[in-house]
Amino acid sequence: MKFKSVSQNIPLSKGSYKKDSLDLFIAQSIKYEHMKQDKTLFELQSEVCKTLASPKRLEILNALKDGEKTVTDLVEILGVPKANVSQHLAVMRHRGILRTRRDGVNIYYTVANAKVIQACILMREVLTEQMQEKSKLIDIVAKA
Repeated sequence: MKFKSVSQNIPLSKGSYKKDSLDLFIAQSIKYEHMKQDKTLFELQSEVCKTLASPKRLEILNALKDGEKTVTDLVEILGVPKANVSQHLAVMRHRGILRTRRDGVNIYYTVANAKVIQACILMREVLTEQMQEKSKLIDIVAKA
């Protein structure tokens, strides 16, 4: 049985390898692995986005952008019950968005990676621009 090299259409006998064919196989394998990794990353990104889909969690992140805070600090800032704040903090800590530090009886929460805050700020900028565009359109329609 004869096999053909994909890259040069050169007949190969069974069991022999041509460098170009092997290189192509390796390149396709690497591409497949990258596609699998991308799929995994998209799934992880989706989970983080689901975690951040709560306005209260975004408020918590906003409160933590300037540094670590205790649950008590966050309760005062947000004006919501301690149990509610604690639940949100636990979810975000489990997802790896927040991390904790204990000092005596106090547990301090901080953002695990500053890029999360940067991503939230960027998204707020996009939303602000969209709102400004809609406002301009409403003004144009109102004047017409």
